[in-house]
Amino acid sequence: MIRVLYFLFLCLLNSAFGSDYSYLDPEHLIPATQLKTALNYFESHQDLIKNKQYMGIIDFKLHNSKERFYIIDMVSGKVEKYLVAHGKNSDTDFDGYATKFSNINDSKMSSLGFYLTAETYNGDHGYSLRLDGLSSTNSNARERAIVLHGAQYVAPGDKIGRSFGCPAVEMRFHQLIIDELKGRSLIFTSY
Repeated sequence: MIRVLYFLFLCLLNSAFGSDYSYLDPEHLIPATQLKTALNYFESHQDLIKNKQYMGIIDFKLHNSKERFYIIDMVSGKVEKYLVAHGKNSDTDFDGYATKFSNINDSKMSSLGFYLTAETYNGDHGYSLRLDGLSSTNSNARERAIVLHGAQYVAPGDKIGRSFGCPAVEMRFHQLIIDELKGRSLIFTSY
């Protein structure tokens, strides 16, 4: 029954809004170019994306003390912002800015591109969400164990800690973020 209602909701959403996403991000929190790129991919890959209610965008150009992980509610248009870590070797001088990215195993760098969220699991970091890379720049995400998880080192301050390449978020929000994005939603990481 829930699946039927969700399907009807998606049909209503598509008929109500079609390809007009002007209702999204009314406060203009997300850089326009990144939002447009993510929406173009979202629109042209509907068959891959099962969870169409939420989409994530990470802006690695921003300092890691800034809330640079945007979660878009594709129904209401509302955007929530969260802190997110980048890879240790994406920021070798530990100044809070990611400047290098990689798709290579053991690089301890973040990867750019489009991801599809996969299954949840409980691992070393507790409740976590596996990610599958859809771009040539992140195609090894599953092999590299790049997952969305919570971390104590992600907390408000002048600078947050670094991961081994995973988009780690604050522990107080990780379950909410994972629950919204799980089930094959789209995440776009850009620079």
